[in-house]
Amino acid sequence: MSKLARVTLPQALAYRGGQPMFAWLLHRISALGIVLFVGMHLTMAFLVYATTGGVTNAVANALTTFYALAPVQIFVLFCVLYHATNGLRIVILDMWPRLHRFNREAMWVQWALFLPMFLLPALLIATNVK
Repeated sequence: MSKLARVTLPQALAYRGGQPMFAWLLHRISALGIVLFVGMHLTMAFLVYATTGGVTNAVANALTTFYALAPVQIFVLFCVLYHATNGLRIVILDMWPRLHRFNREAMWVQWALFLPMFLLPALLIATNVK
């Protein structure tokens, strides 16, 4: 019989997955953000075009004003760009398995590409430049 693991809660929460675990977690969060945005966008489009007036029009207007907010747009921008750059890194490493030993370096290259692509448009969105 196996012995029960005697692990305290702080020990269990102190997992040190490091940079690869952080990349995995951000990839999943960004995917959920994309799914939520697309679902909300489809719901709004259905309510606007498939129904007329009433409560559904008010809900569609509320959804439109919600995802027109700058923080929501910046979050969607983050989700799309991070998911794309991380997915590209994963595809490259899967296509050439010998490059797996350079996984951490590939993550740094990914961040070097991601940050300028994200920060400049996010700054423009935040300052409301048109």
